[in-house]
Amino acid sequence: MREQKKARTRQHITDTATLLFRERGFDEVTVAEVAREAGVSTMTVFNHFPRKEDLLLDRIPETVDLVTRAVEERAEGETPLAALRRLMLELVDQRHPLGAIGDTFVWLWRVVLGSAALRARAREGVEEVEAALAGALDRAGEPRARLTAALVVAGCRVAYVESAGRQLAGERADDVVADHRAAVGELFDVLQGVHDRAAGD
Repeated sequence: MREQKKARTRQHITDTATLLFRERGFDEVTVAEVAREAGVSTMTVFNHFPRKEDLLLDRIPETVDLVTRAVEERAEGETPLAALRRLMLELVDQRHPLGAIGDTFVWLWRVVLGSAALRARAREGVEEVEAALAGALDRAGEPRARLTAALVVAGCRVAYVESAGRQLAGERADDVVADHRAAVGELFDVLQGVHDRAAGD
């Protein structure tokens, strides 16, 4: 019950913050305003979100969890790269915010692009995901875990940025999704080829 209440409070705070950021822009809204609008204290906000940026970029922990679980809980006989490919394509098909495809995400990208603080936090988030993935790959016995993690994250980021950019320019998600899925597939084909050649050395 206590954990459920904490989760509801956290969601209420981030929902409130998201509405304010969408209406006025990230830099124009203070944490105190978010707290007042959500009906909680500023301390409560910071108890749930260490930094203001995390009020909007609240899916970084989820991303860390998703990529590590994809590797650690993969099916018997499934390689880590195959598991990660499957995850990335599932996120696209679900129109998940982390999948880069969705007409409803354009406003979010605009808010992030409009704030230096958010862009910096997003870069930190990418580094956190890469470090977590490297750890999961290492535990899975991957001999070049850090390099593989860096290549996976960099490749996914390129695909994400390109597809988001097309949608920001006015293309509909339905017109971008096929190219995005193809880019993700090509990325993992290349990574698997590199992995196989390295394993044969």
